[in-house]
Amino acid sequence: MRMMKWFMFIGVVCCLGLGVGAIAVAEMSKWNLDKDHTTLSFEAVHMVVSKTKGKFTEYSGTVEMDVEKQEFKTFEAVIQTASVTTDHQKRDDHLRSADFFDVKTFPTMTYKMKNYTKSGDQYTAIGDFTLLGITKELTLVGTFNGVAQDPWGNTRAGFTAEGTLNRKDFGMKFSKLLDNGGLMVGDDVKLQLEIEVIKEKKIEKVKH
Repeated sequence: MRMMKWFMFIGVVCCLGLGVGAIAVAEMSKWNLDKDHTTLSFEAVHMVVSKTKGKFTEYSGTVEMDVEKQEFKTFEAVIQTASVTTDHQKRDDHLRSADFFDVKTFPTMTYKMKNYTKSGDQYTAIGDFTLLGITKELTLVGTFNGVAQDPWGNTRAGFTAEGTLNRKDFGMKFSKLLDNGGLMVGDDVKLQLEIEVIKEKKIEKVKH
């Protein structure tokens, strides 16, 4: 009987140890945006009849999250406005001018998440978006696509998100009226984000 109690005690201790280990794994950690597998794109109506698409190619960002619980603490991004491209040099030069992004005066735009809610698999994040020196709330709606290990020992995670902003809310007012009364450039801009992040590896201190 004493031997059985001893084995039961050892079993309880082992279970508690495993529980503590699981809690240690499930924690907030920092993840860095992977530029090679991330696309920050936008879409705006052109002359009522079509849509012009573009993207930004230079940016950085970090996420603090607990992937086990799928909970998030922070999400921040800094985008270089001069990196805007629509695959049309003349149009891109115009977008970089004071009529639009005014890249010489405002070289970056930023997003910083303030809070979020979750409904099923869908997340709704509200954050401060700063463009042309003006900060407004921007809502992004998206999904967490999961976690995977790459062949080089990195842990990766992915997100898909969309949002819409009115460019005039940020002082980007340039446009021209068409003969039919419509605008050459629409006010609403649709954002489409495909984001991949890499978990930051902890640097182990060398014991001397």
